[in-house]
Amino acid sequence: MKMKDSGLEWIGKIPEKWEVASNKFVMNKIKQIIPKYTDEPILSLSMKGVHERNLDDGGKMPATFDGYQIVKEGNLLLCLFDIDVTPRCVGFIQNDGVTSPAYSQYKVNFRNSAKYYYYYYLMIDNSKVLVHLTKSLRNTINTDQFDNIKTLVPPKPEQEQIADFLDHKTTVIDGLIDKINTEIDILKQYQNSVITQAVTKGLNPNVSMKDSGIEWIGKIPEKWEVAPLYKYFTERKNKNRDGNEKNLLSLSYGRIVRKNIESKGGLLPKSFTTYNIIEPGDIIIRPTDLQNDKRSLRTGLCNEHGIITSAYIDLAPENETNSRYYYYLLHSYDIQKVFYNMGNGVRQGLNYSEFS
Repeated sequence: MKMKDSGLEWIGKIPEKWEVASNKFVMNKIKQIIPKYTDEPILSLSMKGVHERNLDDGGKMPATFDGYQIVKEGNLLLCLFDIDVTPRCVGFIQNDGVTSPAYSQYKVNFRNSAKYYYYYYLMIDNSKVLVHLTKSLRNTINTDQFDNIKTLVPPKPEQEQIADFLDHKTTVIDGLIDKINTEIDILKQYQNSVITQAVTKGLNPNVSMKDSGIEWIGKIPEKWEVAPLYKYFTERKNKNRDGNEKNLLSLSYGRIVRKNIESKGGLLPKSFTTYNIIEPGDIIIRPTDLQNDKRSLRTGLCNEHGIITSAYIDLAPENETNSRYYYYLLHSYDIQKVFYNMGNGVRQGLNYSEFS
């Protein structure tokens, strides 16, 4: 097949018979606001596409759905603001309903395939190539800008063939992803059970047991003791006052990981002088928002010298304390959600003396 340059830096070469045109020659924006909500399905855009919201699930809800817009099956739903941080900015509408007027609905004209352009803009969204075209602080593309963005225009029969091919392939791949995720969940549950069994019962299945007096542990080996955490750890409070320490660490999904201190992205402070200097063997606890524990992991073992936010508790081991054992013990508490709702105050937190 002969190829030619598309003139689009994020595309490169395209088949010779394909054209390039502005979006306004392919699709047009439509918006029809409902003055009064009358129980239409509420649709939302997420990583899984355009789906109906369950109004009983909670989460952020407006006081009223009056003023929402009508959306129609077969159209595209685009989020053209906060493009840099929004996980998914394009969806294909599969059912009529209403959605937030902040979204942009586009109807592809009869000479083109809406499904093809869904996949085209899904590709663009995955690489976030439109971010550099935004001009406002909220990384927004207005209607005029979007209308004039150049897009590919294959012959319609090819568009339809491509869309059919991708429908089939993505269905197969989604099925494989679901199967793999199920297997991962089973392995994680097994891993968690192995950890909990080992740290609370030991490795000898024939040892005599006694009641621990701790409801989430139950019986423990007869020779084991129960004591407050402060018998084995102190709180390390060593501020990075001169700002010389640059090895920035963070607690992420139960692991202490490095972060780029020079990074311009994410929420990083101007100064790291209030951060704590931590050492190998320390156990880091995130003790805030204890009412929100469905997926969070708030315990990590430090393996290197560095700095971390002082919002965390830094447990420094006493000389005879084996940090790795206590990390696994506290991790088992974590996966059992023992800390859930133990906190105080607006952010449902614990300080060191309460935690220890």
